[in-house]
Amino acid sequence: MASNNARKSIAETRLVRLIVNGKPYEFLVKPNMTLRDLLRNVLGLTSIKDMCHGVGACGSCGVILDGRPVLSCLILAVDCYGKTVETAEGIASSNHPIFEAYTKYHTMQCGYCTPGFIVTAKALLDRNPNPTEENIREALGGNICRCGTYPEHIKAVKYAAKKLSSP
Repeated sequence: MASNNARKSIAETRLVRLIVNGKPYEFLVKPNMTLRDLLRNVLGLTSIKDMCHGVGACGSCGVILDGRPVLSCLILAVDCYGKTVETAEGIASSNHPIFEAYTKYHTMQCGYCTPGFIVTAKALLDRNPNPTEENIREALGGNICRCGTYPEHIKAVKYAAKKLSSP
């Protein structure tokens, strides 16, 4: 028979089923666990960063949740039941042209911010395959780059849009 502590521990967890990068997963998580912590600490997806220490100010923990770019540090894992998550790892495995574009235009120096920019840029291109410079600036506006490569991100997204529209 389980001890009171074991029963209490089980009772304090919630079942979460979600799809991450095309694969189904099931977890028992504490109600206060963030999606960021689940993806990074449990699944080991290192593209999810935490530059701002979980206050939603930097964009480095960005993922695509049911087609929308979100900050995973501000979302509880329990609120993601039945949802689909896409990370930079998933985008990389799909050979999306945004990766070629980010390399071509040298958008990264230290690379810390790159996964957040990648997922945000892909989400933009998914909903707007021909974005203007203003659209790109607005979409990427929540991402902070310590190295200051902002102009190159705009060029890279435009390049990826062209690649996506070419047969």
